Amino acid sequence: MSAAQMIDDVRRELAVAGDPDRAPAMQAYMKSEMPYYGVRLPDVRRICRPIFAAHPIESAGAFDDTVERLFVGATHREERYAALELAKHRLYRSFQTPDRLPLYRRMIIGGGWWDTVDDIAGNLIGPILLAHHTEVRPIVLGWATDGNPWLRRTAIIAQLSAKQRTDPTLLTQAIEANAGDTDFFIRKTIGWALRQYARTDPAWVHAFVDAREDQLSGLSKREARKHL
Repeated sequence: MSAAQMIDDVRRELAVAGDPDRAPAMQAYMKSEMPYYGVRLPDVRRICRPIFAAHPIESAGAFDDTVERLFVGATHREERYAALELAKHRLYRSFQTPDRLPLYRRMIIGGGWWDTVDDIAGNLIGPILLAHHTEVRPIVLGWATDGNPWLRRTAIIAQLSAKQRTDPTLLTQAIEANAGDTDFFIRKTIGWALRQYARTDPAWVHAFVDAREDQLSGLSKREARKHL
């Protein structure tokens, strides 16, 4: 079955399941220009599960094409969430290699908001970084100084789930490259990354923040020290 058929099925079933009374509130909460059908995320996953099973993807090229078409061509935000569920699907873990980074980079830039960017950063970029650290590290480090703020956010939080496998030097470089940024989301992101790593190495985070007392924003420091 074709990618086009899968995408058509996803869009049709999401539209049928939509709640027009709920949709405006969801759109307002996300400050989204794109409308919502009014389908909660657990229901997006439930709807997509049998559709994905009925339309297996056999090649990496077809995977890229299907995920990108569903994401970029979305008319409602839940379609983007469906694209991310497809990208993360267990059947396609073998496709999660550095070859996917150009696709995910386009999705980060095209999504341009925290609901999709954080999912891509934590659940797609992060695992690829861990599995292919030598190859992917310089790419993520390059994103830390990119002109696009969402790529920079991705570079900072890509290691949220790395725990003991965190690369502290990469984390340091990503944060220091953005410490002077006045953007709320970047400052919050720095604090979030440090707060998360503090669960693994609180002494490192404590020393890191203390040594940069004058460089980090108040928001970043408060977030980083929240559980110290």
